[in-house]
Amino acid sequence: MAIAGFIFIAAGAVLWWVQRRQQDRCSQLKLARACQAAELETTAAAVAQEIGGGDWRDYVWLRGTPKTETPLTSELKQLPCICYTTTVVREYEETVREKDSDGRVTSRTQRGSETVSEYSQRIPFDLIDNSGQVRVDPEGAKIESVEVLNEFRPDSPAGGLLSYGSFSLALGSDGGHGDRRTLGYRYKETVLPLDRPVLVVGTASDSTGTIALEQPTQAGQPYIITLKSHEAITKSVDQSAKIAFWSMVGCLGVGVVLFVAAIVA
Repeated sequence: MAIAGFIFIAAGAVLWWVQRRQQDRCSQLKLARACQAAELETTAAAVAQEIGGGDWRDYVWLRGTPKTETPLTSELKQLPCICYTTTVVREYEETVREKDSDGRVTSRTQRGSETVSEYSQRIPFDLIDNSGQVRVDPEGAKIESVEVLNEFRPDSPAGGLLSYGSFSLALGSDGGHGDRRTLGYRYKETVLPLDRPVLVVGTASDSTGTIALEQPTQAGQPYIITLKSHEAITKSVDQSAKIAFWSMVGCLGVGVVLFVAAIVA
């Protein structure tokens, strides 16, 4: 019981760290200032007139529609976007043999999966709102995309070549399968589309000579690009912090009880 108690207490300590981190993220999201593109231009110009350009930073959030003259095209669905992730997963089954305490060997079939390919790409874009536009550099951002494909194809490719439309992927001579029997491949893709408004929470800066939203330099400030509202993501992070807190309380409580019981026994 002492070992079990220690495990629960250790889990509680980890959950305490998670809860604190989520609380800090929630506080930072609430501190982000709501603004529009034109307001950023005005503020940056005023600051540059006072102290010079290049050093202005402001943690803000804006909502607008992404725009770019040269959008990406997702690999599988061929959709125009500013970000996509393409994943190919092999699903398989294998026979597992187990020996019990009496030395008897039993066999069972279990299913599993492994990612054979994953590729992501993102590009800078302009965020358009009612007042104007501002450049967004998505490097380092947590981008919450939309799933546009999740399709399982029950086959094993001839010649070790996977294909989906114009997409193709060459596997090894045996696909690296070994004793695992391939059931098929699952093709998944997520995108951040061009035709839907997004929320960007990040740092507005004039460090490059033009106004842009970019990854914050201050530790703990989230950089997020999402289809959700500012209220929704703040509420979600706050809820995660509460779940982590009560899970921490439960783990610590159980751990202390088990530890004390082991000492008394």
